[in-house]
Amino acid sequence: MISELLLPQSMLITRLLASFLTSFAVVLLFGNRFICHLHKWQGLGQPIRENGPQSHLLTKKGTPTMGGLLLLSAIIVSSLLWCRLSNLFVWLCIAVILIYGATGFIDDYVKVKKQTPDAMTAKMKLILQFATALIVVTLISLYTPSASRFSLHVPYVDYCLNLWWFYIPFAMIVMTGSSNAVNLSDGLDGLASGLCISAFSAFVVVCAVVGQAGLSTEYGIFIPSCEEVSVVCAATVGACLGFLWFNSSPAKVFMGDTGSLALGALLGTCAIMTKQEILLVIIGLVFVVETLSVMIQVFWYKRTKRRVFLMAPIHHHFEQLGWKETMIVARFRIISIICAAIGLSAFLF
Repeated sequence: MISELLLPQSMLITRLLASFLTSFAVVLLFGNRFICHLHKWQGLGQPIRENGPQSHLLTKKGTPTMGGLLLLSAIIVSSLLWCRLSNLFVWLCIAVILIYGATGFIDDYVKVKKQTPDAMTAKMKLILQFATALIVVTLISLYTPSASRFSLHVPYVDYCLNLWWFYIPFAMIVMTGSSNAVNLSDGLDGLASGLCISAFSAFVVVCAVVGQAGLSTEYGIFIPSCEEVSVVCAATVGACLGFLWFNSSPAKVFMGDTGSLALGALLGTCAIMTKQEILLVIIGLVFVVETLSVMIQVFWYKRTKRRVFLMAPIHHHFEQLGWKETMIVARFRIISIICAAIGLSAFLF
């Protein structure tokens, strides 16, 4: 809105900075008041799984959840202020945030009201996630230039693979998988929000480059709508950084499924819009490892009744080994920053 009135198209860097600062400020300004309201409303806070790390039953019990409401609101407000609202991709990003956020909110709401760690079934979540992904991916494909519509960009070799109509189900899996990967990573104070800062920071650059016509020859792909998506990514970085102020150990609030499902879906959406789904695996490698650890654990236990990891996702495995929570989070963040740098180098050079 403001960008259309005040700033020319060329001032992308100014809008990126403004978007980042706006969402960061919104979270910081309203954070304490919002957490107080959550405490009054939720009472006992988020229920903690009894089959999880026993230390969590003592240290995290009573901490309110649904902090994702504030985080996502900051992203949407900043995006509406600094993005060009004539851009369809911006509205698709907002729709993804709202729908996946609402799915997570329902799950969190039931957990809090019934004081149970299990609310919506996995099947119900997946149906909602895949249905949304089908609509979003189809619209993205329709508004993507025909030369790149069903292509998959392969980093390092600078090659685009045409998947034809197989691309749509593939992209649906990417979006839904990314959503659940971030959700699985949200198990320690400041972990998911810290990892998202690295991943979305990388996609600020990716979206900006892919959306610049002057760079299309050098980097092999040009999707004009993606330039505005970089502003949404900048807003997400700012919101996650602001949320980390309250979510660092010991956390005053959890983002819950409300935040993690939406952030993961938005990250997958950015990868699909830029045709960088493989790059997402590199940039978000920590999310991938977290997800694989759960899949391996379930697969192996069902067949042998033995566990590969002491506990899954893998951040809990390190907790069981005696690592401090803050140490795990710090080291995972370091790895995520390295992965983001490697991903960007693969994209830019």
